[in-house]
Amino acid sequence: MFYGQEYGLERKQPTFFVVVLTDIDSDRHYCSCLTFYEAEINLQGTKKEEIEGEAEVSGLIQPAEVFAPKSLVLVSRLYYPEIFRACLGLIYTVYVDSLNVSLESLIANLCACLVPAAGGSQKLFSLGAGDRQLIQTPLHDSLPVTGTSVALLFQQLGIQNVLSLFCAVLTENKVLFHSASFQRLSDACRALESLMFPLKYSYPYIPILPAQLLEVLSSPTPFIIGVHSIFKTDIHELLDVIIADLDGGTIKIPECIHLSSLPEPLLHQTQSALSLILHPDLEVADHAFPPPRTALSHSKMLDKEVRAVFLRLFAQLFQGYRSCLQLIRIHAEPVIHFHKTAFLGQRGLVENDFLTKVLNGMAFAGFVSERGPPYRSCDLFDELVAFEVERIKVEENSPVKMIKHVRELAEQLFKNENPNPHMAFQKVPRPTEGSHLRVHILPFPKINEARVQELIQENLAKNQNAPPATRIEKKCVVPAGPPVVSIMDKVTTVFNSAQRLEVVRNCISFIFENKILETEKTLPAALRALKGKAARQCLTDELGLHVQQNRAILDHQQFDYIIRMMNCTLQVICSSFRLFLSFENTFHFSRIFCNYQYISS
Repeated sequence: MFYGQEYGLERKQPTFFVVVLTDIDSDRHYCSCLTFYEAEINLQGTKKEEIEGEAEVSGLIQPAEVFAPKSLVLVSRLYYPEIFRACLGLIYTVYVDSLNVSLESLIANLCACLVPAAGGSQKLFSLGAGDRQLIQTPLHDSLPVTGTSVALLFQQLGIQNVLSLFCAVLTENKVLFHSASFQRLSDACRALESLMFPLKYSYPYIPILPAQLLEVLSSPTPFIIGVHSIFKTDIHELLDVIIADLDGGTIKIPECIHLSSLPEPLLHQTQSALSLILHPDLEVADHAFPPPRTALSHSKMLDKEVRAVFLRLFAQLFQGYRSCLQLIRIHAEPVIHFHKTAFLGQRGLVENDFLTKVLNGMAFAGFVSERGPPYRSCDLFDELVAFEVERIKVEENSPVKMIKHVRELAEQLFKNENPNPHMAFQKVPRPTEGSHLRVHILPFPKINEARVQELIQENLAKNQNAPPATRIEKKCVVPAGPPVVSIMDKVTTVFNSAQRLEVVRNCISFIFENKILETEKTLPAALRALKGKAARQCLTDELGLHVQQNRAILDHQQFDYIIRMMNCTLQVICSSFRLFLSFENTFHFSRIFCNYQYISS
């Protein structure tokens, strides 16, 4: 039982949400849960005594005053939440309205239904209760199906907060959502994961965490998890988890977490594009004669337009990635290796913390393994990164052209989820209004499992001659696309390098002047800057300038700061074979280290 589904003193509306379970093989199972409340007759303890006491005083037979939750659960490897909502809702309708339809036949027809393979196929089916339903498969399995969940996430949290969560997930931080709605938790987790496409999330993914498993939040691995807001006070004690409040529209990033951001100018371009799409009236807000509000209404494809912005972002971020792939055939099966250092160097992002973490993450390793082969089935991202990157660059200074391209991509994403715009008419009976408030409703009957199995076998026998639900993948040679080029112009690179050197100089000065507060503010930026060769050279030079007569006297904290900077520098040198110091610099660095005298307090 999930928290929030305990005994109640009043009848509640039936609820629906989807729980995600992951098995030992990392395969996901989607559990659609329709929960309703029925009168509890066999009460125990104080509740029973209270109700019996009230009945004796009044002398009347009191209606049930305690209601227990009961759930109808449908488990499937496929993700069709609206179809599952309709099917479970139909079973509940037959029960609550006492329709003359066997529940066993409904369940058997549901379990025996053959789902068509992906590729835009559709199938009409009925459970046998006067319903007419349609299953519509996407064109490509590789593209996420989001409905309106992405647009809803931006509506709940805003552009900056969602971008922060996006960067947090890509750099393998822990992300925790909380809300009073179970379905909002499921939608938010799915939306955040879909923004990672073409990368796939490979860490624990639990959109709705049961109350008995809250200790999972203390695990050392990254995760995307959702919990009910009833535990809002408990989760704020977590020190290494980024917490997003879906109902309040805020996120909390602990001080101990340094969240790497997208490299410029991609960050500014992404923020601008999202602002134009999510707030189309912003551009004409100052016009003396703005267009009517109806002309500014949001598009039905708003969700897909937002996803298109992130698709463009990844196409720019991974431009030319195929030129850094190497196919090694010395093993029984070919092994694909990606030259991360060469890619970062040619992109001019050797010192960029964000992209370095992304390339070292498990999601990118899966990306190389899945998309590295030169002959396979291709999708929208392959076409975008191969043929559209130059167009994206041209559109940087033209919002009109950028919006046009985003909408073209959004139409393709929309068509992937809705390949047949003129779908057949669907009809699913709903329960009578107010049916859950009826006083006398019999408990949900026990299902005859043997009868269900018998009906399933009969249905499967009828479908033996049906064509198999398989789809042949169309494979082709993956286009190589343009070569790797620098993401920033030279002027910006020089400016950023000079800024990093100034940060290192200031930090060293603050340490020797024993300005602890200023040191604490500048140290994180200085440690990040030390990933660059010029900054490490600057560190050795600055330390040499502050040493007089080959000696320096430092207290506890000053010495600790110096050691942290030295340790960071040595770690970078050892971790990359292409980044090294000359023998003279290394010798000078060691001499400075040995000549410091540590004065313990």
